[in-house]
Amino acid sequence: MEQEKFEQVHGILNKLEDIKNSQESIIDKINHVITDLFQHPDKKLEKAMEKAHQRASDNIDALREVIEDYEMKINKLENEG
Repeated sequence: MEQEKFEQVHGILNKLEDIKNSQESIIDKINHVITDLFQHPDKKLEKAMEKAHQRASDNIDALREVIEDYEMKINKLENEG
């Protein structure tokens, strides 16, 4: 694989990892809010945080799949080149 293309695909992979890490950070922050709600209960906010947590978890799962597929594509390109 030519160097420029190699750098581009690895740059994309790094961005995908960064997006996944951001989603994990969001989950951590949501968990802090949920923990705070033990001290100051708010059912409506709790439900909203549970939904947000689920969406962020779903995003992480989807990103893991995309990253895995993209890594396999990169490996195939590297082995061909």
